[in-house]
Amino acid sequence: MKNKGLLLLLGYLLFTLGITSVVMELVGTHWYFLAWIEQLGRLLSFILKILMLVGGILMIVLARVDWEQEKRDSSK
Repeated sequence: MKNKGLLLLLGYLLFTLGITSVVMELVGTHWYFLAWIEQLGRLLSFILKILMLVGGILMIVLARVDWEQEKRDSSK
């Protein structure tokens, strides 16, 4: 995979923004540049933040998998 570093960076950013957004929501503050999410309503904004978390984790996991090794292992 040639864009492995970019996918990892994007995954870490999504995960970090998602987790900090959820924690900041519990405290009562918000990220300024994510204010448009808060205008969608409490439940929808929480779901979007959780999706950011899950999407970030999926990107990190998919970027770290050695697909060639997996392909060789599955053909045995």
